[in-house]
Amino acid sequence: MTIMRQTPEHTESPGPIPREFAAIMRPELPSLLKEMAAEIVTAIPEYGHLLEGPNSRVIKIGIEQSIATFVDRVAAPTATTSLRDDLCRRFGRFEAYEGRSLDNLQAAYRIGCQVALRRVRTVGRRYNLSASFMLTFADALFAYMGDLAELSREGYVQALAELGEEPDNRRRRLLRRILGGTAVARSALAELAEHAAWPLPEEVTMVAVAPGTRPARTALDRDVLQDFADPEPHLLVPGAFSEERRASLAAALGGCRAAVGLTTGLGEAADSLRWARHTLALAGSGVVGGSAADGADDALVLSEDHLLPLWLLGDPALADQMARKYLAPLVGLTPAQRTRLIDTLRIWLTTRGTAGQVADQLGVHPQTVRYRLRILDRAFGDQLAHPDDRFATEIALRALHLRRHGEDGTAPA
Repeated sequence: MTIMRQTPEHTESPGPIPREFAAIMRPELPSLLKEMAAEIVTAIPEYGHLLEGPNSRVIKIGIEQSIATFVDRVAAPTATTSLRDDLCRRFGRFEAYEGRSLDNLQAAYRIGCQVALRRVRTVGRRYNLSASFMLTFADALFAYMGDLAELSREGYVQALAELGEEPDNRRRRLLRRILGGTAVARSALAELAEHAAWPLPEEVTMVAVAPGTRPARTALDRDVLQDFADPEPHLLVPGAFSEERRASLAAALGGCRAAVGLTTGLGEAADSLRWARHTLALAGSGVVGGSAADGADDALVLSEDHLLPLWLLGDPALADQMARKYLAPLVGLTPAQRTRLIDTLRIWLTTRGTAGQVADQLGVHPQTVRYRLRILDRAFGDQLAHPDDRFATEIALRALHLRRHGEDGTAPA
């Protein structure tokens, strides 16, 4: 191995890092990554949440790529850096979306560089590497850190341009913290709210906006928090959703499809947003009214008006399992027979009406209903006599009915 070593008679002038040094560094990478992450979290506690949150995998891959690419370029100076470049730009974009400056990210790069230099000094003593080699390495590492910082700055500037906002995005950062749920201390939220000049409410109502739509954000009430940078845009309305608020929001949205979640405590804002997004999806598929697709005048749909569909279709896979279990007596029938009997049973369980009343809803003769009910009685046996099983059967039927009419585009009866 031809790496420069220190001898009393020989000192070298700085030059390129010998390629053989990559073989020395590669075994150090796993522990070096852990050491860097630990020191970054210690110095920047805010990054501790990121390394444990939903984006942790992407962040860790980005750190790994940044280190590995440096070593790869020592071994092969022409090695591609496209993946590293993309990840660094994404780091910058993320900081912009979170409403932060680049200070923390640049500090993290500096800490990583310091940890790497410290490790190389340890390795240098082990291999008796020369002082001029250590200087060459340090120069190359600082230049590399500058490249990372510049790539992140490019992503940051690009994100700000897309957002059409100033770098100070405290309100969006506050909104994202609120949606973090109870894991975020109220004192931390209060501090962010104070910096954003936004009174922290006890209750909130979330609004999901259809992706790809662009309402006039300046037309929104000043106290409404907004995040249109998210792939699924959303708003936070402080307090309950009054008629006055509904009118002002509908005017500001300008016909953009949106759904309003239920009013919750501040710590449950994520639940309100989840319900709003589910309502928006149901409206888009025609399961509930108010979608632009079915020609409704009001594109603003309220979760409060559709609690039953929200509950019944909250877990489609579980609804399928319930249908499989509680409608099993009808499995052996033809699709047409099964559909007729399911409709008859659903209306009978829902209305508890007479054969004539059920027949009126189905548009058939009462004798036909009596015939079907006898078949159902034989098929289901004691299942319809047991209160819990009867209730579960009705739930399975209602969910199936909602989904079926959502698929064919007709309004559920």
